[in-house]
Amino acid sequence: MAEERLLEILTRLVELDPDGGSEHLCQLSAEVAGVSGAGIMLMSDDPFPQGALCSTDSVSALIEELQFTLGQGPCIDAFRDDQVVSEPDLASPASIRWPALCPPLLAVGARALFGFPLRVGGIRMGALNLYQDRAGDLSPDQHADALSLAYLSARVVLSQAGDLDAVGTGPGADFHLVVHQAAGMISVQLGVSLAEALVRLRARAFAEDKNVDEVADRVVDRRLRFT
Repeated sequence: MAEERLLEILTRLVELDPDGGSEHLCQLSAEVAGVSGAGIMLMSDDPFPQGALCSTDSVSALIEELQFTLGQGPCIDAFRDDQVVSEPDLASPASIRWPALCPPLLAVGARALFGFPLRVGGIRMGALNLYQDRAGDLSPDQHADALSLAYLSARVVLSQAGDLDAVGTGPGADFHLVVHQAAGMISVQLGVSLAEALVRLRARAFAEDKNVDEVADRVVDRRLRFT
């Protein structure tokens, strides 16, 4: 039954994109899982988000943006712990895992978040994020479909590994290239690792209550130097 369902999902993806690209993965994920929206974040072993592969709407885009800026959220935890992450009610969570993430998401109508690691064998590459505009856990069928969607998304991403032109064109795609450029400059300025530079940049954006891309722009334009 699981194989039959995976085949159904794959058939739907081919209908959306005969070339088998990544452009429609988030749309497919939200549609098949029956949730309000979806996003996919690619990550590396730092672990630091590389950026959003896609997102379905403004709320999903904000979820991915905040995770990138704050370094917390379902995709971060799912990738780091290599397991499914579930928060059925952001307004009354069982434990406070993402204190900076929840208030702005509740303000735009997100009530439940779920993260599913993208993995093929021993290769991990990010996480699928699902959100609902109402509180409540995923049903067993939704959970099973989300696992299949995460596996399928991982296979698509793996097939396009190293080709940002291929994977970075979907709706909501944002790889924050200016952030990674700025991190390289900060790494040289401070004599620290790239991972540490990314943390410093993200902390500066959080302290100034700004988008991390805005701070990165200032670094790249040489209007801001880290000392």
